[in-house]
Amino acid sequence: MKLLKKFFSTNNICKIFIFTIIFIFIFSNISFSAYPKLITTLNSAFEKIESWLVSLATPAAAVAVAAGVFMKKFSFGDDERMRTGKKLIRTALISYALILVVDLILSTIQNLLAG
Repeated sequence: MKLLKKFFSTNNICKIFIFTIIFIFIFSNISFSAYPKLITTLNSAFEKIESWLVSLATPAAAVAVAAGVFMKKFSFGDDERMRTGKKLIRTALISYALILVVDLILSTIQNLLAG
C-alpha cells in the first residue's frame, strides 16, 4: 500500500505524463489526412467559376475593342468621340490583361501550394 501511494504521488504522475507526451510527439511522424468532401467541392466550383470568367472576358474585351474602333472610325472629326474611343480601347485591353494576370497568379499560387 505504501508502495502504491509512493508510485501514484503527484510528482510521479507528472513525470509519467510529461514522458508520455514527449514519447507521443517524438515517435508520431505518420499522419493520414485528405481533403474533406466539402473542400473538394468548393475548390472545383471555384475552378469552374474562374474558367467561366476567363472565357467570358475574352469576347467582352473583343466587343469593347471593336466598339472603340468603330467609335474612333465614325467620329467624323469629333475630338471628344475620338478620345472616348481611345479610352474604351485602352480600358478594355487593360482590363483583359488584368484578368489574365490574376488568373496566372492564382494558378501559380495553386501550383506552389500543391507541390
